[in-house]
Amino acid sequence: MKITSIRPIKIWIDNRPQLLVRIDTDAGVHGWGESGLTSREDAVAAAVSHYAAWLVGRDPMNIAALWQEMYRSQYFEGGRVLTAAISAIDIALHDIKGKALGVPVWQLLGGKQRDYIDTFATVRSQDIDEILVLTTTLLRAGWSCIRLPRKEAVPAPDGGHPVFEPRESLAITAEWVTRVRAEIGPGPLLGLDYHHRLTVAEAASFCQRLAPGALDWIEEPIRDETPAAYEALRRMTPIPFAIGEEFASKWQFLPYVERDITQYARIDVCNVGGFTEAMKVAGWCEAHYVDVMPHNPLGPICTAATIHMSAAIANLAWAECWETPGETLPREDPSVFIDRPMLVGHRYPVPNRPGLGIDVDETQLEAVTRDGFFEFPHLRRRDGSHTNW
Repeated sequence: MKITSIRPIKIWIDNRPQLLVRIDTDAGVHGWGESGLTSREDAVAAAVSHYAAWLVGRDPMNIAALWQEMYRSQYFEGGRVLTAAISAIDIALHDIKGKALGVPVWQLLGGKQRDYIDTFATVRSQDIDEILVLTTTLLRAGWSCIRLPRKEAVPAPDGGHPVFEPRESLAITAEWVTRVRAEIGPGPLLGLDYHHRLTVAEAASFCQRLAPGALDWIEEPIRDETPAAYEALRRMTPIPFAIGEEFASKWQFLPYVERDITQYARIDVCNVGGFTEAMKVAGWCEAHYVDVMPHNPLGPICTAATIHMSAAIANLAWAECWETPGETLPREDPSVFIDRPMLVGHRYPVPNRPGLGIDVDETQLEAVTRDGFFEFPHLRRRDGSHTNW
């Protein structure tokens, strides 16, 4: 069996693009992958096309060697654009191999260790009364682990870039967390994603405003470029950290795992290098008693890949999902994706179909393929300076 074509396909689901990759073979078996790096899909698509120029004609079953060749074939190592491209190709190759052998992808990863994947739910609101209602609704629906919202940016008075003031946000967010914990009691687990919008001092101030046990984890409170900054923050708070959704290799995870900085690894199979790299990171985390909390913010192919990885690892905490009650983000458009993974209650059953167990209805692609530009908001402080989105 040989690869005959590799195609990046950029589609739009609602107001956001998703970059899919289809790989075809001369045996009539095809596979689908998806890349991360949202809002930079055109750059990733160009990298996929570059790899396709010399991957056509190669054996799709020889996945690990192809991964090494893609990663090592340039002088400038890795990087998020290249690794997002490698991720999508690697996922599609696993889909092909599973279909060719008649087994689900989790069998290729060592077999399944569980029958279903527990998820955490996310509350999306900027009103504390609604946050309380949504949280209790999710608890009644079966979720025991819930991620709360942070106080977000506000529209600029002049209609320009949204304004985000970290100190104002953390003060209000701390009040929200305190009220929710008082409402639901000590049993359910609560987390919060600050999307690396704070400095070390701001993050420490936020954590110190919370009573012990109020939060079970805080996700990405500061930027990740300097591990020593996280180590400084670690000394200022006992709240566990969830870090790594934007990491593009095992080497980026290295200091966070080896130096015991993170307690939850937010592995994104569509960013880190596909299954080939994700499984290495997960095993490494297991050796350090770090649980894996997969990042899953994209479309159904990412969800399917996340489920297969989650099924095969020993140290799973909860996977992210975007289909909980109260969410209105249509990431999982059923008109395009065939046999997509479906949330049953608060869990994803582990699929048994060969490959990823998902396909794309290409007759529907024209309806979701269009020219367009997507960019996340560029946040500013009130004084006009830029800050992190």
